[in-house]
Amino acid sequence: MTKTFLICNTGLHAAILGLKWLDAHNPEIDWNLRTLTFPHTPPEHVAIAKEEEADKNPLKGVPLNTINTPRHYNIGIELTEEGPLNSPLYSMTNAESATLKDWLRDKLKARKIHPSKSSISSPVMFVPKKDGSRQLVVDYHCLNNRTKKNIYPLPHPDDLMAQLRGAKVFTKLDLRWGYNNVCVKEGNKWKTAFRTKYGLYKSLVMTFGLTNAPASFQHFMNKLFKDLLDVCVIIYLNDILIYSKDDATHAQHVHEVLQRLMENQLFCKVS
Repeated sequence: MTKTFLICNTGLHAAILGLKWLDAHNPEIDWNLRTLTFPHTPPEHVAIAKEEEADKNPLKGVPLNTINTPRHYNIGIELTEEGPLNSPLYSMTNAESATLKDWLRDKLKARKIHPSKSSISSPVMFVPKKDGSRQLVVDYHCLNNRTKKNIYPLPHPDDLMAQLRGAKVFTKLDLRWGYNNVCVKEGNKWKTAFRTKYGLYKSLVMTFGLTNAPASFQHFMNKLFKDLLDVCVIIYLNDILIYSKDDATHAQHVHEVLQRLMENQLFCKVS
């Protein structure tokens, strides 16, 4: 808060507040404590909608961690040149080997990988995460160097923010399994092969380490929500933001987005 005061000799007093100033600002005065305070104006808060009764469609019987739904979009891997493409295995600790074995078991069960006889392969390795733990990834560095790049653009943040002008109600969704929701094109899966101490496998779905994964996934999402983009939806990779000018319209927009996700067996994170 900024106030303007006249500079003058006030004797023993730090400041003198006149009736005109008191009338204009109407402070609270405690004569016993000799204190003066301004009434507190509570800050505005964003209202979070309460949970409403969901549609009676619990998706009974839908497998929540398998990729078995045909997609109208998949990722291809076009190489700039043919030839050997193999890298040596990285050494692992006993704990990392145990994690690798569990990871392979889970991915095989989810039908995201399959044993392979590919003539090329990439090694697996562990990388540190922000929380101090380590994450298993496939090092596709050599494969990426020989892959023709997909130049499909990612949206510019300033353009996304501009679409939100005038909107008052928002819902944010984060897709579960991210890039894994896009399958690898038939005839290209052998290129995703990776070698481990427990054998050679190929990926049936798009993974984080592939160079064209971001561009391909953005294309996939934009194609899926083409008619809603810049109308009530903005999308950046696996993040979906639904925006509306009022609650009634927002309920319709959210329902339409969720319906489309359900039809394509795309699921969101709980939090």
